[in-house]
Amino acid sequence: MIDSSFLSASVGLRPHHTPVWFMRQAGRSLPEYRQIRGSGSILDAIAQPELAAEITLQPVRRHNVDAAVLFSDIVVPVHAAGFGIDVTPGKGPVAEQPFRTRSDLHRLPPLTEQNLEHVTATVDILVNELPASVPLLAFAGAPFTVASYLIEGAPSRTYENTKAMMHGAPGLWSELMERLTDYAIEFISAQLSHGARAFQLFDSWAGALSRRDYETFVVPHSTRVFSALNERHVGVPGIHFGIGCDHLLESMHAAGPQILGLDWRTPISAARSRMGSDLIVQGNLDPALVLAGANIALDGAANVLSDNGDNPGHIFNLGHGVQPNTDPGVLTEIVAFVHDQTARETPSQ
Repeated sequence: MIDSSFLSASVGLRPHHTPVWFMRQAGRSLPEYRQIRGSGSILDAIAQPELAAEITLQPVRRHNVDAAVLFSDIVVPVHAAGFGIDVTPGKGPVAEQPFRTRSDLHRLPPLTEQNLEHVTATVDILVNELPASVPLLAFAGAPFTVASYLIEGAPSRTYENTKAMMHGAPGLWSELMERLTDYAIEFISAQLSHGARAFQLFDSWAGALSRRDYETFVVPHSTRVFSALNERHVGVPGIHFGIGCDHLLESMHAAGPQILGLDWRTPISAARSRMGSDLIVQGNLDPALVLAGANIALDGAANVLSDNGDNPGHIFNLGHGVQPNTDPGVLTEIVAFVHDQTARETPSQ
């Protein structure tokens, strides 16, 4: 018996209702978050297990979502290992000394359990406090997306240094990606070992690549993440997600996730027509519609549910993260609407 609508949907069973969670559901859109978050880097808050656990729990209490996602950040592993990166408010991850040459590899030593004690302590608290029906989701940044931050030194629109290394120094690129692949595996595995019950690999910026470059320079490493985690944690569902990746979806799916995350650009029905009617998907309401008010957001949610066509393999989410200026009341209404519209008397367990 699966005790979670999220976990039921993640293996294609028909749960009591379509499960809902939101990327970035814990964060700046919540007044209770702003009240306790404090000043300083988000990495400082993540380093405090009691605080990080409370922030993770806030949207579960407020919105009645069907999964909690660990309050963390994709640069936590490289920061914990000592690379030298921080998250600047309003800008994102910033490395004062970007990764540019082979000599920078020494700044990425093996990631150890000791490096992640603050993360696993947070997971321990959450596993004890979350209801059994609400699984905790682990996550990590995919090797390409983390590499792009390290190489560029900050968020980028062109990824010029990243692409230059891919093509101009493919050996160095491979060494960097191998290390970041190890980091993603160890980071997610540590969370799962302490009780998280599913995971998501965020390749947020993979859409900046052509399909040829993605398959040549990225897919082997993402595949190793899913393969290693599937071997270590048999049966634990994994989600693969990126932005602007319609041209890469088949390749992302082939990397080995059980669930394919979609942004708002790709209809669910179109993804299934391309990859099979049994494709399990997550998504994909445009976050901008949430900013337009409850009526427009609920109309958008209804369209997403209609596009899914009552397929049991659907986890409702936005097509990207919750924006900081989102009205949290609208998110709560979306959860209630999806639950009500998809309620089923005879779930398959």
